[in-house]
Amino acid sequence: MFMTDQMSRLRPVFAWAALGVLVAAGAAQSAAALREVDPILPPEAKTAQQMFADAPDGVDPIVTGPVSAAFKQRQKDANCDTAVWPKIPAACYPD
Repeated sequence: MFMTDQMSRLRPVFAWAALGVLVAAGAAQSAAALREVDPILPPEAKTAQQMFADAPDGVDPIVTGPVSAAFKQRQKDANCDTAVWPKIPAACYPD
């Protein structure tokens, strides 16, 4: 009888603790999603959307031919691998 009585008193504590863990996990996930937002481009930077205005669905910055190491570094510096249409910097595309 003693064990059942003790468990019935602890059940709400465990329920609230589980709810707290779920809320904390949701908040952490939301904070991580906010940090993934692309950095703001300078106003003079020309975006891919401006360069390719006739392509409403976007233009993939994948280059299929050989490129220089300098171009690969330029893409890395511009965070092209994480850029999302329409905010893809012009540096992601070859000249």
